[in-house]
Amino acid sequence: MHTSQRPRPSWAVRLTVVLAAIVSVIGLVGIAPAGATVYNSCTISRCADARSAASIWSSKGYPTSSGWYSWPDRRYNYTGGRFYNREGQLPSGATYYEYDVYSRARGAARDAYRIVVNRSTGAVWFSPNHYTDFYRL
Repeated sequence: MHTSQRPRPSWAVRLTVVLAAIVSVIGLVGIAPAGATVYNSCTISRCADARSAASIWSSKGYPTSSGWYSWPDRRYNYTGGRFYNREGQLPSGATYYEYDVYSRARGAARDAYRIVVNRSTGAVWFSPNHYTDFYRL
């Protein structure tokens, strides 16, 4: 082999790189890390913001389709749609939906702050760190 040529990575390595790129682009919305912690109340900073967002989303009927929704501050907020609770951190047997807490310009990147709602019971959780922890509102 010529010294300027490098061996090609195996198909498994190439597949891993491609999948990692796809995940980084689209994200894994709705998957909680295995070490997530669920708290029965919310007393951390930003709980008031999460409660305010939950109230606004509630006034909109907690939409179930993903997309941008107009917000009172003349900006937009996003709902990612169904939250699948794949790691089982929240009570099982429910259908959950996820909503962003903070508004932004339409189409802007999402941050890590989410609320997750059990539409059947109305229970709402706040995750300040994209599903690493859940605080009941």
